[in-house]
Amino acid sequence: MPQVLIIDDEEPIAWALRRAFEREHYTVAVAATAEAGLGLVRRQPPDVIFLDVRLPAMDGLTALEHIRRLAPAAAVIVITAHGDLPTAVRAVEGGAFDYLTKPFELQQALEAARRALTRLPAVPAEESGEELPQCEETATGEVLVGRSPAMQTVFKRIARVAPTAACVLITGESGTGKEVVARAIHAHSPRRHKPFLPVHVAALNPHLVESELFGHVRGAFTGAERHRDGLLRLAHGGTVFLDELADIPLPVQAKLLRVLERQEVLPVGGSEPVRVDVRIISATHADLAEEVRAGRFRHDLFYRLNVYPIHLPPLRERPEDIPLLADYFLRRLGLGDPASRLPEATRRYLQSRPWPGNVRELRNALEHAAIEARNGPILPEHFPPPLVLGQSAPLPERLQALVAQWVRLHWAADAPTPPTDLYHKLLELVEPALLAEVLRHTQGNRLLAARYLGLARATLRKLLRKYYPEQSALDSEADESL
Repeated sequence: MPQVLIIDDEEPIAWALRRAFEREHYTVAVAATAEAGLGLVRRQPPDVIFLDVRLPAMDGLTALEHIRRLAPAAAVIVITAHGDLPTAVRAVEGGAFDYLTKPFELQQALEAARRALTRLPAVPAEESGEELPQCEETATGEVLVGRSPAMQTVFKRIARVAPTAACVLITGESGTGKEVVARAIHAHSPRRHKPFLPVHVAALNPHLVESELFGHVRGAFTGAERHRDGLLRLAHGGTVFLDELADIPLPVQAKLLRVLERQEVLPVGGSEPVRVDVRIISATHADLAEEVRAGRFRHDLFYRLNVYPIHLPPLRERPEDIPLLADYFLRRLGLGDPASRLPEATRRYLQSRPWPGNVRELRNALEHAAIEARNGPILPEHFPPPLVLGQSAPLPERLQALVAQWVRLHWAADAPTPPTDLYHKLLELVEPALLAEVLRHTQGNRLLAARYLGLARATLRKLLRKYYPEQSALDSEADESL
């Protein structure tokens, strides 16, 4: 029988986990403190350990260090109520197999244990895991903030890849924080004390990209009056972050592939390659797979750079993180106490906006609103008008995202009583605009409008009476046209 040890001081969680695993015929032991759990590990090393981070006296991460020495073959699954990137990194370095963020479904715990039991015994702690970031600040003051499942996945992947030398490709819409992720990977890597050089490819002169990256020798081209090291050599021992990767010209892509495969740089005009030790993290908001299919990006370079992908979700897909971000920015910008400056209505408003500019747009809008509000509460009317949604996503997808945000906002507004009429409220919101626009296109011809809408004439007549009662006097005339 697989043996499971649960170390958690919250009795309801420990009880629920015990019952769930016993029903699956596991042998289960429970400890309320790290010290008691370590005693059980010494007597009988278990196969799987569920370890809470917040424990009385010794904390879970400290206990993890002892567990790895006492039972190196045991898979440790960390459970926590909060996410924090440094904690995630400590857990990965300490050998945690996985983590669960409270509240979690019991099925998640069972599946995590099954994965742990079926892993190859010779591969230690392949899955990362741990208490993941709620907020992680880089050396430049930029932040990663989030408790949402999507961001927890991002934090987990950062913690996994940071200690390695693997190339990382970060994808996501503009403003989601791709450079912040790159800096976090560097900050938690063995290269942290070496240079981190961001290169915004789109901002480079297309004719000088090769020289900027690889350097040049004196006389290599007109104006090259002296030798110059490229950015890849300047970052020797550290990390280069290539932003807007899709804009790298094809000839330069071939030389970049040489850097990745041979760890050497050939300066423009030079004949002797120079050894270089550099990790490359790249980012793009473009669809690189499509660029490869179109022949604008080398497929071999794509595979070399895409060793470990990390996708950053847009802000509209993690609205639960928006209040956290707003609170953080208020504090960082010195704009007052979030509890007093952001009323609940404003928080709901922030969660309802589409934020096509993502985190960057939220920060700027919040600073604008704080100025407008002076020292008083920040209200929805203090924010600038929403940006026009760009072409980053097809119109149907953007419309679906807006509907999802409307549902979330309405649900929050009705709390704690769940809504019971969302369908009809949405129809009442959408139908008037739909009818008005179709009638505009048909120049008021209701018969033609009914045909375009795919509605029976009587149904259109009923809808017009519902939404435009002031025109009821014209109904008899409308009936004749229908």
